[in-house]
Amino acid sequence: MNLANVTQNHILMVDDDVDLNALVTEYLARFGHRLVTATTAARGMAELRREQPDLVILDIMLPDTDGLTLCREIRSEYDVPIIMLTARGEVADRVLGLELGADDYLSKPFEPRELVARIQSVIRRSTNRKNPEVLASDGLSLAKETRRVKLDGNDIELTTMEFELLMVLMESHGRVLSRNRLIERLRGIDADVYDRSIDMLVSRLRDKLGDDSHAPRFIKTVRLTGYQFVGQINT
Repeated sequence: MNLANVTQNHILMVDDDVDLNALVTEYLARFGHRLVTATTAARGMAELRREQPDLVILDIMLPDTDGLTLCREIRSEYDVPIIMLTARGEVADRVLGLELGADDYLSKPFEPRELVARIQSVIRRSTNRKNPEVLASDGLSLAKETRRVKLDGNDIELTTMEFELLMVLMESHGRVLSRNRLIERLRGIDADVYDRSIDMLVSRLRDKLGDDSHAPRFIKTVRLTGYQFVGQINT
């Protein structure tokens, strides 16, 4: 597989097989993916809320609860893509996992390179589905190709960083993004992004959007955590 053709992602794997976790961590690192692991469902949910990953790899057999129950719990709060790991031949588990909101499944044992291919495929489908060329919410529109932002029919002039921040927030609407997660997403544009600069960037963006931090129309501050786009995305 050509490394240049693989998009690098932040991934959470919930599986109680420590050896498998280590193997997958090492293999995915070759492709630039950053993997965080958890060995219980409870720890998996805690890491999901803290890390805000691009994708979750979820085993059905977990020590504290089954993966299908965890899949249902994740789906009730997050729109993150999910790949289920199932025992070979367990058709009923695979079908139920897909019905509960999983995006794909992979039978154990599996080849690590097949997992990489599944990750790329699921994230690509998810991105194409969730990220249209124009994002719109309550009078606010953002056109990705022309990089044009309009509010209530009026053009809003944004800097590159402000535009990228708004796009990240709108694409992740409903999800709380930590400052660290925003830093990861924006660092490719400006290597000097840090916690305090994120806060200042949000403040400037709010000013241009006429958004009130105490009664937000678009961007909500989640205390001690980060920021959340609360405007309803038009579909």
